[in-house]
Amino acid sequence: MGSGEEASAIPVVPPGARPRLESIDVVRGLIMVVMALDHVRDFLHHGAMLFGPTDLSRTSLPVFFTRWVTHFCAPGFFFLAGTAAFLSFGRGKSRNDLARFLVSRGLWLIFLELTVVRCLGWQFNFNYHVTGLLVIWELGCSMIVLAALIYLPRWAISLFAIVMIAGHNLLDPIEPQSFGAFAWLWNILHAPGRFDPFPGVTVTTPYTLIPWVGVMAAGYVVGSFYRLEPDERRKRLLWLGIVLTGTFIIIRALNFYGDPVPWTLQRNGLFTVLSFLNCEKYPPSLLFLLMTLGPIIILLALLDNYLPGILRPFIVFGRVPLFFYLLHLPLIHGVAIALSYIKYGQAEWLFNGPVGIPFFASAYPSDYGYGLATVYLVWIAVTIALYPLCVWFAGVKQRWRDVWLSYL
Repeated sequence: MGSGEEASAIPVVPPGARPRLESIDVVRGLIMVVMALDHVRDFLHHGAMLFGPTDLSRTSLPVFFTRWVTHFCAPGFFFLAGTAAFLSFGRGKSRNDLARFLVSRGLWLIFLELTVVRCLGWQFNFNYHVTGLLVIWELGCSMIVLAALIYLPRWAISLFAIVMIAGHNLLDPIEPQSFGAFAWLWNILHAPGRFDPFPGVTVTTPYTLIPWVGVMAAGYVVGSFYRLEPDERRKRLLWLGIVLTGTFIIIRALNFYGDPVPWTLQRNGLFTVLSFLNCEKYPPSLLFLLMTLGPIIILLALLDNYLPGILRPFIVFGRVPLFFYLLHLPLIHGVAIALSYIKYGQAEWLFNGPVGIPFFASAYPSDYGYGLATVYLVWIAVTIALYPLCVWFAGVKQRWRDVWLSYL
């Protein structure tokens, strides 16, 4: 595709409209596309049913990297959701307008998670025997909390974010059982797990409110950098990213706090490095968040100064992230079903959930799945297939300013 074709595929801001920050759109678009790689792996990779991709006793470098690179997605998306909330002030929203929008959009995301995403994306069924409260749910919950936080002074929001991100690992020893009948609430707040609200109904909680809401709050505070002159904001973003990354390296090297599993010497130097990078995501440890948010903020600074042409197509995905999310899961799931019918003549196991989620793996044939080459080929094909639809919808959102479009 030539550079002229690429430029024409990206919607142009109408005269008189407030221009978008392309660096944020590109980073958000990269996040969405890399996220899709993880979901293709969940549905298709043979190793997903045999071992965790970051299990250093069984994994390989390609499998580890395929999972590890996707660790940047959730922190980046929560962080940029907070940044976008702050930037909405520049589009004429008052504090009350923003609070109402955050609450309504948060409730909408929770509804989508429990209906469209669950039934038509992850599970392809409507029986609700097993339901996961996943990333869209958590984004919705965090937005509702942020709606209250925005009434605080910015220093107080900063303090909230720092305490939640840096201090939440002190809560790790607290077990849900210590809350008795309210154990389920601790599963939702900080301790990923599962509970049965009704007989025959299981709810899983890999994404917890603590500390994800702190990540969104941090993004909201950093959004204030975008009120500064470009050179000043780039400098602040760059230094913040460097400090966070450097802090990760120092604390991780000391091996005393910030992650429930310390790094250890492995069978060779490469796997020792992997052990160093292998931080806990559920819930995201302090070190996990430092490891991911630092480079993301550095990338925001660098792309704010210069945006390579090869990255411009990602602007489209970054402008319609929820639209992309709602389409990519059914598409990946459908491809998995089609491949299963070709290979096995049946695919009933795929009407429960993906093989990459241990809860469902036992229903799959022992030889189910495909190698990483197939995973990457399907990922690329899915991304290319969704690009024209995202271009179309990004154009719709720019041509029509209807309020309902802001919810997609």
